[in-house]
Amino acid sequence: MSKLMSNYIPLDVTFVSGDGCWLTDKSGKKYFDALSGVGVVNLGHCHPDITVSIVEQAKTLLHTSNWYHIEHQEVLAERLCALSTMDNVFFANSGAEANEAAIKIARLFAKDKGIEEPAIISANESFHGRTMATLSATGNDKVQDGFSPLVSEFIHVEFDDIEALSKHSNNDNVVAVMLEPIQGEAGVIIPESDYLDKVKSLCEKNDWLLILDEVQTGMGRTGKMFAHQYNNITPDLLTLAKGLGNGVPIGACLAKGRAAKLFTAGKHGSTFGGNPLVCRVALSVLDVIENNSVLANVDKMSQYIHTQLESELSDIPAVQSIRIKGLMIGIGLDDNLIDKTKLLQKALDDQLLINIAGSSIRLLPPLIISSDEVDILINKIVKLIETAD
Repeated sequence: MSKLMSNYIPLDVTFVSGDGCWLTDKSGKKYFDALSGVGVVNLGHCHPDITVSIVEQAKTLLHTSNWYHIEHQEVLAERLCALSTMDNVFFANSGAEANEAAIKIARLFAKDKGIEEPAIISANESFHGRTMATLSATGNDKVQDGFSPLVSEFIHVEFDDIEALSKHSNNDNVVAVMLEPIQGEAGVIIPESDYLDKVKSLCEKNDWLLILDEVQTGMGRTGKMFAHQYNNITPDLLTLAKGLGNGVPIGACLAKGRAAKLFTAGKHGSTFGGNPLVCRVALSVLDVIENNSVLANVDKMSQYIHTQLESELSDIPAVQSIRIKGLMIGIGLDDNLIDKTKLLQKALDDQLLINIAGSSIRLLPPLIISSDEVDILINKIVKLIETAD
């Protein structure tokens, strides 16, 4: 009998090693990881450059308190700010913690404006984390179930609907809008190309902060370092995690302008946030992305995957839509024609790791995927859907 709490229901497999897009279980079977550990190991499992940085830093220094200067942390902050045109960074240990920091900054922004009951607008079907504040921000009743009373006040509106946002322009308590550029946990929901531009303009008009949660969309996942760069805008707050550490836990909340001045001494902290090990690894992640044409590969493989999926799946009645941005892939399914509850196990039986999000198959393959590996992935996905009940 396992002594683990039962908040997870793991599939019956245990992995012991990984290499690139592949994982190996205890029996020696190899599985294609089309999820990158849920968008974490963007550069693949056990990338040699990342492994070297982990080993070298582990031999040198793992941890010191943030009461002292940490050189790798300061260098990483400079590089992230240069890449994003943000002003400064707070380092945490996860995406939820990065979003928690952004929410606290929005509260301080409200205090400066004399707003006693601040509200943040987020989107229905969004996902921002599982701390009390971030699950309150999350627009999903299942995530919130059992945890009332929630942290107030979050207002949820339809995603990709600027009019739904505009209706709150006369609410003097609103201080920020918090959005994912693409909704990942909802099944890769991609808004209209000018949606974020309109949101940014509305925020400026109403003196609201724009918080972009790029925990999943950041670090090259969409073909640019950050998804909002397709819109040529800069948010007030930008949150990162997942691919930033390629498996090593790190989160980051970047701020710009007024938002960058609100965390002062004693306002926030993290025991482990930004320690020498995780920052050294994150610097290596940036090196690999910038020096190995990773973003170019994302664009090339994205186009190839899109073409192949359209060719192979367009005539299958159960497939309702194919949504792709970079290497974020959602395949919308007709619930009346496919029993989604069986797909995870069927995929695992074929040594493929996928995710079911809403009514969609969600795929987040490593950014280093090759065309030969794309062919393997496509064949397995087509087989999975064609043989589904």
